[in-house]
Amino acid sequence: MDAKDLLKKVRKVEIKTKRLSNNLFGGEYHSAFKGRGMTFSEVRGYEFGDDVRTIDWNVTARYNQPFIKVFEEERELTLMLIIDISGSKYFGTDSQLKKEIVTEISATLAFSAIQNNDKVGLILFSDQIELFIPPSKGKSHILRIIRELIEFKPASLKTDISVALKFFSNIVTKKSIAFIISDFNSNDYSKSLSIASKKHDITGIRIFDRFEEDIPNIGFVPMLDQESFELKYIDTSSKKIRTDYKAKCLGRKKNFEDLFKRNGSGTINCRTDQSYVKLLLGYFKNRG
Repeated sequence: MDAKDLLKKVRKVEIKTKRLSNNLFGGEYHSAFKGRGMTFSEVRGYEFGDDVRTIDWNVTARYNQPFIKVFEEERELTLMLIIDISGSKYFGTDSQLKKEIVTEISATLAFSAIQNNDKVGLILFSDQIELFIPPSKGKSHILRIIRELIEFKPASLKTDISVALKFFSNIVTKKSIAFIISDFNSNDYSKSLSIASKKHDITGIRIFDRFEEDIPNIGFVPMLDQESFELKYIDTSSKKIRTDYKAKCLGRKKNFEDLFKRNGSGTINCRTDQSYVKLLLGYFKNRG
């Protein structure tokens, strides 16, 4: 892709996602995450109307009268985008590839974050860390993130979510808001998710295509695994093959949802022919 075409694509993504963040997501993003960055400030005597959940029982017992903890909302939060750029991102049977939707969702979240004066960082991963951009602010920083999402070529086409989570836990020491965007067709990552979710506010966004869950009955079809490049001929006229395939896909979805829920993390399932705008808005409102 030459520089002119790249700039056009970046500009197209910027116009669409910045408008969404300004008109729809900015306030919802702030409402969803404003309580997540609270730091302890001081204790003071209890006053009528104070939330009893903020009572500091140790200080109250010591002085034999009620005291509450006072918290300050951190003015600056950090949003980390942890993006799967393995080979399966090029799949898509409707109007958009998974890669294109991932780029738009990431850009929308990034513009919403800087609108709230938050920093934004990026981790691109396959079965290794492909790129790390430290958290920073500003429009030019977000445009760089969009450029990388559009044109970056990974060294590997395989996937290992645990590698990304371990790197994230080690490199980002301050509590942050993290969105992991992937199809989550990966080996076990339960331990690394458990460790990361203890420190960070994590949401998994699963991007998938409708034909990744339902194979149509169209006879013998050559299918290429975009991560291993293994070619197989599948008899899609076989009801058993279609049923088994669907059961396996639904099993991966359930594992994704159960694992994130068990660790107190949120989930969004976004199909390539669905509106990610409605899904994100619904998620933010439920959290707000």
